Amino acid sequence: MSVRKLKPITPGQRFRVVNGFDAITTDKPEKSLLAPKKRSGGRNSQGRMTMRYKGGGHKKRYRVIDFKRNKVGIPAEVASIQYDPNRTAFIALLNYQDGEKTYIIAQNGLQVGQTIVSGENVAPEIGNAMPLANIPLGTIISCVELRPGQGAVMARSAGAFAQLMARDGKFATIKLPSGETRLILVTCMATIGVVSNSDHQLLVSGKAGRSRWLGRRPRTRPVVMNPVDHPMGGGEGKSSGGHPRSRNGIPAKGYRTRSKTKASNKYIVERRKK
Repeated sequence: MSVRKLKPITPGQRFRVVNGFDAITTDKPEKSLLAPKKRSGGRNSQGRMTMRYKGGGHKKRYRVIDFKRNKVGIPAEVASIQYDPNRTAFIALLNYQDGEKTYIIAQNGLQVGQTIVSGENVAPEIGNAMPLANIPLGTIISCVELRPGQGAVMARSAGAFAQLMARDGKFATIKLPSGETRLILVTCMATIGVVSNSDHQLLVSGKAGRSRWLGRRPRTRPVVMNPVDHPMGGGEGKSSGGHPRSRNGIPAKGYRTRSKTKASNKYIVERRKK
């Protein structure tokens, strides 16, 4: 994977860094795995704006992703690596031997023509999905389930990965991308390897219009608002501000909002770094 810095032939291209897309093998998605995607523009069922700074953007179709990887023991060939407008990672189209086609999140190093499989007694190779009970300790994993059969919910974005640290009884200890170390049942599935498109963090949009294409509207800084709109608003000239906090008055830096009585606290071995 690579990135390209464009020549500054227009003001919007002066600082722009784009993805090289050298891992992408086709630009035609599989029609049977496409679904319509409705836009809300940040409005609720009454038509009122409940989420600010959303709206517009290019029309998209959703790619139906198989996060469960529950076709156990059936080998699948990687037909293509594709771009997905709904996520930062690339996706891979699989052709199973029984004729079914599915999309999965692509891992770094996944090649067209490669055969991958999910199940308990499979080799811990890139792209293969298996329960945490069968993965060797120290292995880099991604697309991790939180509850058995739920489907992958953790370490799914571009360049993300977790690490299997230890196993004790029915729990495995996982170090997550946030730095948190937590216990997860060994019957949960995970995929071997790092999520693709790890260069995503190096991209530079170059102009405000690219954010509009992605459905992001301009964000108003709280400091320039009036006191009625935000706790950090008001004041003459540049004397406004105060302690950084949200619109509801919750401090933004260092303030812990997680409930001390939350049921899942007992599964967290070490909190994420501040």
